[in-house]
Amino acid sequence: MDSLGYEIYIMPSVYSVLTTIGLLLLLFLLKYIYKKLILKIVDWKGVRIHSIKFRSFELLTADRIVSSLLFFFKFLRVFIVLAMLYFYIPLIFSFFPWTSDLAPKIYNYILDPINKIFRVTFNFIPNIFFIAITFVITNYILRFVKFIFLGIENGSFQIEGFYKDWATPTYKLIRILIMSFTLIIIFPYFPGSGSPAFQGISVFLGILFSLGSSSAIANMVSGVLLTYMRPFKVGDRVKIADTIGDVIEKNLLVIRVRTIKNVDITIPSSMVLGSHIVNYSSSAQSHGLILTSIVTIGYETPWRKVNEILIKAALKTKDIRPEPAPFVLQVKLNDYHASYELNCYTKQPNLMDETHSELNQNIQDLFKQENVILISPVYYSLLQKDQIK
Repeated sequence: MDSLGYEIYIMPSVYSVLTTIGLLLLLFLLKYIYKKLILKIVDWKGVRIHSIKFRSFELLTADRIVSSLLFFFKFLRVFIVLAMLYFYIPLIFSFFPWTSDLAPKIYNYILDPINKIFRVTFNFIPNIFFIAITFVITNYILRFVKFIFLGIENGSFQIEGFYKDWATPTYKLIRILIMSFTLIIIFPYFPGSGSPAFQGISVFLGILFSLGSSSAIANMVSGVLLTYMRPFKVGDRVKIADTIGDVIEKNLLVIRVRTIKNVDITIPSSMVLGSHIVNYSSSAQSHGLILTSIVTIGYETPWRKVNEILIKAALKTKDIRPEPAPFVLQVKLNDYHASYELNCYTKQPNLMDETHSELNQNIQDLFKQENVILISPVYYSLLQKDQIK
């Protein structure tokens, strides 16, 4: 082979092999140093790496510092590998005459974006300080607001006419307003915020949000109104439209009610706001919830005896309160019998169905013991026919 072929083929190949071997050795050495460094950092936790504290306030924990160092060195390792490949690939191309002109182009392809990114980053540094200071101020404002509303919630602060259960949702609303105001302030300081592409994307996202969240926004507004109307709270026994059960969750979007059959029903806040709401628990502890049961008794039985039996049945029921005392109303005088309504108090609205069932059982048992017949119109008609026969 002549000297020209030797310079074109042999020497570039040798240089390429040697360069590749050198790259592999550097990668192996980098991997070895990286593993040793990671093990050292993990071993130093609690020995050389301690939590950073300011008086009694812990600014950074040792675990957080270790995880930050591990992330930094992992990123540094990736950066070094990319830098090696950046110099390796153009160097290999420069060894061969027919690819030597590609080396400067590859360098420019990579250096130009890096230079642009560096210039943009350098020009963005003053904005970074402004954004950082704004975030710090916003953070302390949010902490102060949270401190105030936590104090209202636990009773440390009191504002006349402002209920404790308003504290958390009000704080969330104020937090959204403060964060939105902060975003409006720092938005012009982001790179490219004034470009037509950035503005077009912002408008497009705004249209998508407006079209896709109309029902969600309606539910959120209804949830806010329900929060300040205070028609119920979590744990109350309520009736919303045709649903009766205990409220197990309440947020801005939906209300979740669990029925006595352990069926969880999710009701949108807008539907709750537009429905008739019955709360069985709101005054149960202070005044007692009145349970009623209506029976029909023939006129041959004295009404005083009927009242006595009904009140006795009420007092025999587990969750019926003796005070206030149960009472009986004669609600209707029919052709062949009178209708009696038993009213009794309970402070367990969540057990109203079980209490009602036990009350009706006691009524049947006591009337049977007293040989008094519970009459329904159909039953009375059949009884009269049997007597005529």
